Amino acid sequence: MGRNPSRSIKTLIDRFRNSKTNFASLLLCLDAILVTLIIFYVPYTKIDWDAYMSQVDGFLSGERDYSKLKGDTGPLVYPAGFLYVYSLVKFVTGGHVFPAQILFGVMYIINLALVQFIYLKTDVIPWWAFVLLSLSKRVHSIFVLRLFNDCFAMIFLHASMALLLYQKWNLALLLFSGAVSIKMNVLLFAPPLLLLMLKGLSFKGVFLALLGAGLLQISVGLPFLTSYPVEYISRAFNLGRVFIHFWSVNFKFVPEKVFISKEFASALLFLHLTTLLVFAHYKWSKYEGGLICLLHTWLKDTASKLLSFQVFSCKSRLKTINKEHIATVMFVGNFIGIVFARSLHYQFYSWYFYSLPFLLWKTTFPTFIRLILFAGVELCWNIYPSTFYSSLILLCIHLFILWGLWMAPVEPSYVEEEKSHGKY
Repeated sequence: MGRNPSRSIKTLIDRFRNSKTNFASLLLCLDAILVTLIIFYVPYTKIDWDAYMSQVDGFLSGERDYSKLKGDTGPLVYPAGFLYVYSLVKFVTGGHVFPAQILFGVMYIINLALVQFIYLKTDVIPWWAFVLLSLSKRVHSIFVLRLFNDCFAMIFLHASMALLLYQKWNLALLLFSGAVSIKMNVLLFAPPLLLLMLKGLSFKGVFLALLGAGLLQISVGLPFLTSYPVEYISRAFNLGRVFIHFWSVNFKFVPEKVFISKEFASALLFLHLTTLLVFAHYKWSKYEGGLICLLHTWLKDTASKLLSFQVFSCKSRLKTINKEHIATVMFVGNFIGIVFARSLHYQFYSWYFYSLPFLLWKTTFPTFIRLILFAGVELCWNIYPSTFYSSLILLCIHLFILWGLWMAPVEPSYVEEEKSHGKY
């Protein structure tokens, strides 16, 4: 007798349900096929590639004055890590688009694998929801049809997060610093990362981790810092740039006069920092008695070791932080920055898309609401150019997700607490 097809399908589904790793691996292979088809059959869109190559050519020819490193889309505004990465890309691809697309296709799969690893280790979303990580038309385009430097920055960031899950602080901070050296949007993760360091490391651990990250930044920028330091710092680390209103995906509904004003930027910065502090105090430090109590305890411990001259002889690690807590603090902290960013351009979607399923499943929304929100975000990012209504809807969805995260229960901060709460 022949096998029952429905029973075979059920057996296959049960196998995937019982092993997220198998399902994630299958999705990785299917997405690799999709990426290959996109590269071969979807026309490449010329945006920044020629400008990147022009800036790299200037660097490779010996130019160290950042004010003179320019392309057809304007002057170079990224830290020096960008130049090293794209110099390597040019060496590998010869500066040609098609081999670069293949390289970026490989990087897309590597990045997806890193994100899947984070999701598997935190175990927040159901097995079938992993498919959401492969459903973004815009993110596929950002990687293999646009070749933006955001892709490399986020790969480094996700690799750093994967190491954080295992408390490999020094190496994680080096990769984090490397990501910042490619594009500064990664600094949105810096406040939650610092909080996690205070929770998991002693003064010695924090000092050594930050020292390594700082030395990497100095080393990367050294050729420019020793020749034209003002030009390098003012251009590569310019936090006051005003973006063009037309390209804004999130605040297109705001009149241009308001959009470019310093008052609007200051208000958003105030809301960003205030929301971070509120989450840090009431959510992320709940088990420590609040942010002030956490800081007081950490500073008191540091002061006592300083007075006894043991600050550098004590252990670097204090406690083992719960993996889910690490991912939650990092992803939510970055998302808060996204919500209050003055301007999100189309490639900026890669800054937080891969955290969306995690964030949605951290809320207590019903599953169909989570899927509607996910689809709504993706739809808004695929409307070009953005409109009054698409940007307003995107902001409303962002705020609704943020409210859901605020109302969500707080996970234990440390492994010891996680065990006591019966997760094991």
